[in-house]
Amino acid sequence: MKIDFIQEVQSRRTFAIISHPDAGKTTLTEQLLLFGGAIRAAGTVKGKKSGKFATSDWMEIEKQRGISVTSSVMAFDYDDYRVNILDTPGHQDFSEDTYRTLMAVDSAVMIIDSAKGIEAQTLKLFKVCRMRGIPIFTFINKLDRQGREPLELLEELEEVLGIQSYPMNWPIGMGKEFLGIYDRFHNRIEQFRVEEDDRFIPLNDEGEIEGEHPLKESNLYNQTLEDVLLLNEAGNQFSRERIANGELSPVFFGSALTNFGVQTFLETYLQFAPSPQPRNSDAGEIEPTAEDFSGFVFKIQANMNPAHRDRIAFVRICSGQFERGMTVNLSRTGKSIKLAQSTQFLADDRSTVNEAVSGDIIGVYDTGTYQIGDTLVQGKQGFQYEKLPQFTPELFVRVTAKNVMKQKHFQKGILQLVQEGAIQYYKTRTEDIILGAVGQLQFEVFEHRMKNEYNVDVKMEPIGSKIARWIENEEDVKESMSSSRSMLVKDRHENLVFLFENDFAMRWFNDKNPDIRLYSLM
Repeated sequence: MKIDFIQEVQSRRTFAIISHPDAGKTTLTEQLLLFGGAIRAAGTVKGKKSGKFATSDWMEIEKQRGISVTSSVMAFDYDDYRVNILDTPGHQDFSEDTYRTLMAVDSAVMIIDSAKGIEAQTLKLFKVCRMRGIPIFTFINKLDRQGREPLELLEELEEVLGIQSYPMNWPIGMGKEFLGIYDRFHNRIEQFRVEEDDRFIPLNDEGEIEGEHPLKESNLYNQTLEDVLLLNEAGNQFSRERIANGELSPVFFGSALTNFGVQTFLETYLQFAPSPQPRNSDAGEIEPTAEDFSGFVFKIQANMNPAHRDRIAFVRICSGQFERGMTVNLSRTGKSIKLAQSTQFLADDRSTVNEAVSGDIIGVYDTGTYQIGDTLVQGKQGFQYEKLPQFTPELFVRVTAKNVMKQKHFQKGILQLVQEGAIQYYKTRTEDIILGAVGQLQFEVFEHRMKNEYNVDVKMEPIGSKIARWIENEEDVKESMSSSRSMLVKDRHENLVFLFENDFAMRWFNDKNPDIRLYSLM
């Protein structure tokens, strides 16, 4: 049993896909699911007219706009591995959801558009991965279109991101002249748009095609040989250890849309990506092969099944083995909870899961028990995993129900959606409800979901950008300190918060009230 358990844990590969919007993240995810046998046909993200939508984009607004606005979880088996993919929102307004998701994975796959190179959101998310020291695998996408020179892309990768790279393969041409990839790692050429029998051409010990072959007549083939020779002589050395430490990123070239280079990427990734790693807690590092079950809630999602108005808490298992019906302790409250209803996902398709091990992501039904960041532990030993990031919101709106008769649905909808963590909830002393968010798109998604999932039309009155600050010594705060420029409100946990109009208003407040100690979330 113990050997089987350890083998199960070591077979897990749990990763997030990160990128700037439109780099091809959802398309690559679908091709990976295709290889895993999890879906029969990949729906193109922009295929709105055909009625086909991305498998990982299950929310109605995602299907309408062709974007991912929530992290989705997908699991499949491939070559004796259990692969858990977390597809994250690319849009910067949802970066908080992505940041928390990155806390639940052991590696990341970064997608770069070959024509655009490193973009703002990619850089932001990359920094989070570096901060955690997790291995980063790079997929340079859209080689079937004209893009920038591969050497230029590598140079930018290293200079802008500050990480060394090792090209596992190299493109032979691009755009209309894209012929395939020179696979350095497998010592073969993978041809583009040919019959399956002709797909791979083995190379000799010198890294060249042996004997006669039409490809040898192409100038692009000769150019590729020169590029590869340069990489061999002047490029970075391959190092499994430096990949594991997040210091060297293996780079793969391909085209997700035409499903070229994706299978080679997947098979190579599985060889070098880490199995579940130890996790920091206030009781020290917890090993994934430790006997007792433990995990943490990194995401809460309402209404994945609109028919049942349910809510799911996503749990990353960090140690031990999960068994349906088991009893665990919620570290924050010390209460015991029976995990009777549990599920695993393929986008919005779900199935009951009876067993799972370290590295797996499970969903447990939530009736309001869990908060993001909660730790679940089996046995008497109580500990807490490290805190998940929470952002200080910058934009604020006052929100009311257009129809006062729907007040009950309005209150229920708001409370459920704010518990997902994308928007934050505040209440004034006159019981007005104020919502805060990092980006405007979060409000649009909130409005859409209130209408479609709770049948409530809402009125949102922008009150502009504010500087939110929490208070360490609440007992010293007086109601008279509140003003139009420094509004005093309560968050959903009843903590006092000041919403300052601008930096000047905050400095003025600090000068007038030097004893009040303010802090921001992140």
